[in-house]
Amino acid sequence: MRRLSKKKALTLVKELDAFPKVPESYVESSASGGTVSLIAFSAMAVLAFLEFFVYRDTWMKYEYEVDKDFSSKLRINIDITVAMRCQYIGADVLDLAETMVASDGLKYEPVNFELAPQQKIWHMTLLHIQERLRVEHSLQDLIFKTAMKGSPPAKSNMDRSPSPTACRIHGHLYVNKVAGNFHITVGKSIPHPRGHAHLAALISHDSFNFSHRIDHLSFGEDIPGVISTLDGTEKVTTESNHMFQYFITIVPTKLNTYKVVADTHQYSVTERERAINHAAGSHGISGIFMKYDISSLMVKVSEQHMPLWKFLVRLCGIIGGIFSTTGMLHSVMGFFVDVVCCRFQMGIYKPLKEHPVQMQHAKEQAAPPADTNLTQPMS
Repeated sequence: MRRLSKKKALTLVKELDAFPKVPESYVESSASGGTVSLIAFSAMAVLAFLEFFVYRDTWMKYEYEVDKDFSSKLRINIDITVAMRCQYIGADVLDLAETMVASDGLKYEPVNFELAPQQKIWHMTLLHIQERLRVEHSLQDLIFKTAMKGSPPAKSNMDRSPSPTACRIHGHLYVNKVAGNFHITVGKSIPHPRGHAHLAALISHDSFNFSHRIDHLSFGEDIPGVISTLDGTEKVTTESNHMFQYFITIVPTKLNTYKVVADTHQYSVTERERAINHAAGSHGISGIFMKYDISSLMVKVSEQHMPLWKFLVRLCGIIGGIFSTTGMLHSVMGFFVDVVCCRFQMGIYKPLKEHPVQMQHAKEQAAPPADTNLTQPMS
């Protein structure tokens, strides 16, 4: 009884076979089928190879949400060179609440405004990258993932002359997460009970020159390789009294890639500059003013990768799709070839083995000779 039940089970399983086997004696190979198979296998190999590169690649996913963190401090990373002596200028931050932030984190370093040859190469490369970023926004994803490895060459003492005429202001500041104004102007800042003031009475107007170069300006955690919007900006003026204004909108950004996990900030900027001429009605204070505001939205940037199961599904789809498509195309082409060659009869393929004229000639030769009465002439 057990053997019978096993046989019935095997018979039932055989009836459910969705992949019936065809005996090899029933299979006929052809040159056209081999050609189509070769094309199909080549296409499968090429597409599978390309799909593997897609699987290895990553992309950036952007998500937006409301920034709920208002109690933390905002870090400002600064590296600016101004074409004035360090003793003539001062830099500090004044926020919207009229709170002056101490600039203890900034360093004043006497340098030359002109760059060394190696630094010029770096600066030209940076300007070229900024130009391409304005045209091709997708390059920002590449910067987030890999960017430029390494930092710009440091300014060494060999690049300086005995009497430097410029000042490099670099370092970082921690400010409140509210709108504010970072500025560099004439004179050192001094505390004042009614507000904010710079001591500039003893400095001649002829020594004013606010030509400057922004080597780096970023907000939040400083990430090597990430290029900010104002990096590489250079402004040169011949006017002694000149005002440069940058209106900056900061967007908090959480960056999560396979190499970097950091809380940083992106920003957009609008630039404006004008000469100060009180006689012509152009009033103001000479200097560099960066007025920033913080957006209430936060951007989450994460690096995504195709999962393995999805890659396998896509690979099976490529192989099965090409196999089925080439099989159907081969059948359709064979059908039309048979129609053109007059070998299609009522839906059944019946190839003609011999020509009709040859068959008739063979029948005549095979027929027996007819009986005839032979008469001989009488002598």
